[in-house]
Amino acid sequence: MSIVKLENAGYVYGSSHPDNLGTRALDSISLEIEKGEFVVMVGRNGSGKSTFARLLNALLTPTSGTVLINGIDTRIEKSLWDIRSNVGMIFQNPDNQIIGTIVEEDVAFGPENLGIDPKEIRIRVDEALDSVGISEYAKSEPHQLSGGQKQKVAIAGILAMKPHCIVLDEATAMLDPVGRRETMGILKRLNKEEGITVIHITHNMDEAKDADRVIVIDKGNIAADGKPEKVFSNVRMIKELGLDVPQVTELLFEIDKIGYKLALEVLDVDKAYSELSELLINREAHK
Repeated sequence: MSIVKLENAGYVYGSSHPDNLGTRALDSISLEIEKGEFVVMVGRNGSGKSTFARLLNALLTPTSGTVLINGIDTRIEKSLWDIRSNVGMIFQNPDNQIIGTIVEEDVAFGPENLGIDPKEIRIRVDEALDSVGISEYAKSEPHQLSGGQKQKVAIAGILAMKPHCIVLDEATAMLDPVGRRETMGILKRLNKEEGITVIHITHNMDEAKDADRVIVIDKGNIAADGKPEKVFSNVRMIKELGLDVPQVTELLFEIDKIGYKLALEVLDVDKAYSELSELLINREAHK
């Protein structure tokens, strides 16, 4: 069953002014995302990724077509809290999302706004902090934490609302490699163990290779949609869109260009090692 469904959904900025046709950010996108999927969306700056993310949380509503979250039309204003309790948003800069003076207060903010019983909020806050591994910072002031720890606080705040889906808009962009790796580890665990749908918008192609599905967006349209190995094996198309491919694919592509035929549908280091080892063995055998 789909948790997200877009039917010819488009969005134009500034179109409400009678003399302004506006700037089209998304152009009649139709797609479905199933419950429990781990989806990564990639695209260069200005491609429409962030607009897409905001449509899923009803921070924006489509100027054409429809966006359905668990079957609920995001344009129905009275359903706003239902939509936002279903879909939690994590943004690029956690400082823009953290509002509590101490960590546990911030994590409790969402459930409080949903009218959850205080005893249940206490349980949810403790569970959320434990889930992302920062229980020891419950009484800390957020500004004292590292960037990676702040992002964990933001994730915990969303988890405390018990969403069915988490959307991350460049949420790892400001993190160092350790913070990025830890955040991705949390997301993968939440997806696999708790069945939370994850929609991760990123520029980092190595974060995309472990997804169930990769969606490439360009100029407000879907340019590719499929399994990571299929999408990234079309290296020339990805590069023509101004994007990179995972490092393993890049290596095999460069070797392939000089005449050694290799399977480009390889994203795993061990599989790449096997491909290259076989190539070297065959070369030696034909000398």
